[in-house]
Amino acid sequence: MTAIAARSANPSAPTLSSDAILELVLTSLDDDKAEDILTIDLRGRTAIADHMVICSGRSTRQVAALAQKLLDRLKETFRLSARCEGKDVGDWVLIDAGDVVIHIFRPEVREFYQLEKMWQDTGNKPVA
Repeated sequence: MTAIAARSANPSAPTLSSDAILELVLTSLDDDKAEDILTIDLRGRTAIADHMVICSGRSTRQVAALAQKLLDRLKETFRLSARCEGKDVGDWVLIDAGDVVIHIFRPEVREFYQLEKMWQDTGNKPVA
């Protein structure tokens, strides 16, 4: 079931927009002491999502806990069943919440992949 299909099953849930999801994601991660939270605006750059959030947890246990709490809050607030990969390992968790994609890393793994460098605006304009 997609995120939109899950949402349509309960019309009494709060309004589902990418900005509302992003706000909940950032609040949840901050409340649970995620570190180095970075938000990247993807609107107009890709069709995969409107926002990407990248953050770190101090250990595999905290990474998994951050992910689980976020999944629970998305379901409770928006009745949104987001897809999740990597929670069992706890090195890098990917959560697909529709228009918001969340990456939660252990610091060493985040440093190795440097995912934010791929998506951050470098100031360079595309060559026409």
